[in-house]
Amino acid sequence: MGRRAPASAVWLKSSCGHALAVSATAGNYARMTSSHNGAGSAARQGGREGARQSDAAATPSAQLMSPWVVLRSVSNHPFVYRKMVREVDDAARPGQVVNVYDKGLSFFGRGLFNPRSQIVVRMLTWDTTPVDDAFWRGRLTRAVELRRRLRLDEVTDACRLVHSEGDELSGLIVERYADCLVFEFFSLGMFQRHARIAALLGEILGPPTRLDRPDRVTGTWRTVLRADARIEAIEGFHVPSPGAYVDPEHLPRVTIREHGVRYRVDVRSGHKTGFFCDQRDNRRRFAGLCRDAVVLDLCCYTGAFGLTAKILGGAREVTGVDLDEAAIAVARENANLNQTRVDFVYADAFTYLRQMLATGRQFDAVVLDPPKLATARGEVPEALQKYHDFNSLAVQVVRPGGVFLTCSCTGLVSREVFRQTVHQAARRAGRTLQLFDESGAAPDHPVMLNCPESAYLKALWFRVL
Repeated sequence: MGRRAPASAVWLKSSCGHALAVSATAGNYARMTSSHNGAGSAARQGGREGARQSDAAATPSAQLMSPWVVLRSVSNHPFVYRKMVREVDDAARPGQVVNVYDKGLSFFGRGLFNPRSQIVVRMLTWDTTPVDDAFWRGRLTRAVELRRRLRLDEVTDACRLVHSEGDELSGLIVERYADCLVFEFFSLGMFQRHARIAALLGEILGPPTRLDRPDRVTGTWRTVLRADARIEAIEGFHVPSPGAYVDPEHLPRVTIREHGVRYRVDVRSGHKTGFFCDQRDNRRRFAGLCRDAVVLDLCCYTGAFGLTAKILGGAREVTGVDLDEAAIAVARENANLNQTRVDFVYADAFTYLRQMLATGRQFDAVVLDPPKLATARGEVPEALQKYHDFNSLAVQVVRPGGVFLTCSCTGLVSREVFRQTVHQAARRAGRTLQLFDESGAAPDHPVMLNCPESAYLKALWFRVL
């Protein structure tokens, strides 16, 4: 099973080139209003969503800076949902920066507007700071400075440079893989500005570098644009096909290094952006518990946990299991790249675990890092059942006294609920768990306290008794 679903479209270009910005048409914008009883309503007319507000007098728009959005309720969370909006300026267009006002018409801040999304405004500022070129440069500089302070370049040339809400740039993720920048978009407004953001980021970073074959570094940052098909449909944009712009033979298969281990990263069609930098520190720590151990890496993707355990941890034997055939092929390539032996198995992890139980095989250390199992709240109950079943099987193949690292990257599942789910799974399996630590994503995935769900990754460290 792959960790996350692959993005549907990518586009590679030089960061110094001008990109095609695809914007929604004016026919997609909307006015947000409510009926007298407080329930939201909208009626499509001529390609627009609209409604009349009947519970208050018309907003005195002459007092407001256009384009504007007036809220009926406010919070310090960066997401302004549809139900929080009272009225929208007719001049507001999808992807624009809008001026946001509270219900008393006091200025509240500025954000990116998209009426077709449930997140109607993604807040960028909560003051009168202009969202201009200086704003974008400042936010990107601040993000890069954190990564430099973390001294990540001493151990890797792969990291997350921009972590969406965690860097107060909602809807934008940027990963650095050697001399390549991979952008993943969750917001129409961010996608519309990708050319300028890429250019600014290139200026801030300076000339690209790489740890693997540094003499072959390109003169400018290579840039890949990606978005998930579901997000494209919700937000109303489409990342063009790379084939229309670049010779497909030149699409990068980038080689990165992390703690000295080499990895191939498929930035074009790998899951999400191609590699999971969030587990960097957890991989290194898990390896430290694997000396002379027989290790099982479940949902291994391209093999990073298993390879780190073998190369840095001195594991005696490592097996990696994943249902993504392309990922297993890259994992095997990564083993060859590092001149080491890991048994990568193309199989469903549930089926593999049942086979191990049937044969009585056990392992000294097991890591379980499944894909994101829920993208909407309605999917959470099914996701929790899957986590329960996964962990119930996995703990049974850990030898008494062995290490079990289990992870969840489902942001809608809290740390407390995940911990309880694993506990119940172990009880069902008749195993006792001793929790000795909890961790999350690496520090290049910062979290703003007004958006705690950005701390999506949960890692629970157990000894199985």
